[in-house]
Amino acid sequence: MHKRHPLTAACAALILLPALAWAQNATDQLQRQFPDQARRGVLRVTAPPDILLDGKPDRLSPGARIRSTDRRIVMAEQLVGQELPVNYLREGMGLVHEVWLLTPAEQAQHRAGKGERVQRNYRFASEADLPAN
Repeated sequence: MHKRHPLTAACAALILLPALAWAQNATDQLQRQFPDQARRGVLRVTAPPDILLDGKPDRLSPGARIRSTDRRIVMAEQLVGQELPVNYLREGMGLVHEVWLLTPAEQAQHRAGKGERVQRNYRFASEADLPAN
């Protein structure tokens, strides 16, 4: 039987540890890029394909994709009853087609959607006394 020298394992560990640390650091720094059209909301899957989006009834499109925080596809059935912060896109018929579950860091980034004031280029007469935006 061939005997290994104890320094061989130690040398291998010294070589691999920095490489593993670098790989983990690179993975942590990779941030998902969301399309500019993606909106922010809170998703609650009730009975797929039926969902609540920001508390309002909505529907997933056939073939909708839900991506977890680790970039994996998740089935809507796995999320029933959970309220989850998401970015989402709609397809041409208005159904929710792309959904990204958000990490806390991604939630901190500003995105139009839930709680966003509607911007208008006109004012009602009843708003005449209010300061302009």
